Amino acid sequence: MAVKQNMNPFVRRASRLATLQPLRMVILLCLACLSGRAQTPAGTRQRLLQFLDSGQVREAVLLGQQAVSRWPKDPQFRHYLGVAYFKSGDAKQAHEQLVRARDLDPNDSATHFDLALVLLSKQDYAAAAHELEASIKLTPSNALAHVLLGRAYLNSNRSVQAIDEFKTALKLDPAIRLGHYHLGFAYASLGRNDEAIAEYKTELQQSGENSEVVYQLGRLLLEAGKADEAITFLQRAAQLDPKNSDVWYNLGKAQVMSGHPEQAEASLKKAVELNANDPSPHYQLARALEKLGRADEARLERDRFSELKKAQPASAGMATARDR
Repeated sequence: MAVKQNMNPFVRRASRLATLQPLRMVILLCLACLSGRAQTPAGTRQRLLQFLDSGQVREAVLLGQQAVSRWPKDPQFRHYLGVAYFKSGDAKQAHEQLVRARDLDPNDSATHFDLALVLLSKQDYAAAAHELEASIKLTPSNALAHVLLGRAYLNSNRSVQAIDEFKTALKLDPAIRLGHYHLGFAYASLGRNDEAIAEYKTELQQSGENSEVVYQLGRLLLEAGKADEAITFLQRAAQLDPKNSDVWYNLGKAQVMSGHPEQAEASLKKAVELNANDPSPHYQLARALEKLGRADEARLERDRFSELKKAQPASAGMATARDR
């Protein structure tokens, strides 16, 4: 004991370090093993997926770039990096990586599907349809892929094919969200309004209120000449989406048709407030004012309608191409 008590302090510290050295070596070896595991393709894939699942997009992009640089012929790393780019808002880089992933492994259904999502975001519907067709060929049970393919067809004026895809999606998953809505929209594009109305109502019963579904149902009822019933849905759509000028316009039009010009005036003025360049509300507002006996104000609204109509470009979209 006397020897230990009289031991030089520097000697005592060296003795403690010597005792700790084996433990430190073990820790360093464990860390090295963990680091090595993370640098393997399997470990890197796991980390990439964790970043993507947890919303750590920046980290996923950085790790994906490193992985692609180290394993350039691995299609999964190209795929994951493409998804990371897409989530970060870089559609160009996402498209490039997903195309490379698809070319490296043409039989991966998920790559075709995710590439289609990028193409849909770029409104390249024909190319998106091609990728979705390939994805469905590999995985025909993917109901969402059928819905998206239907939307791509619908935006390419292939309504009949779109209807087939929506019906297939609903057979695979009767509860798929907005499945009946999309089918109804396709029916409406062909003028099959009764079938479209039935699908919209089924969607509302099945999935609950959705502002777009409620609006489209009200608009279609109005188009079918059922103004009183349309008002119920359009009023609800206005509550759900009060900044949608089209909702207020159609509500005002329905109120004019149903003999409620006072209510129509308020709705149509709201539509004008939300979209000052749309001529259609002014036309309907003129009709409402005429019914209220305010001829001079009605004339001013008709003049405004004519001015805005002349100012529209020849290629005006659906919302601005309305005559009434």
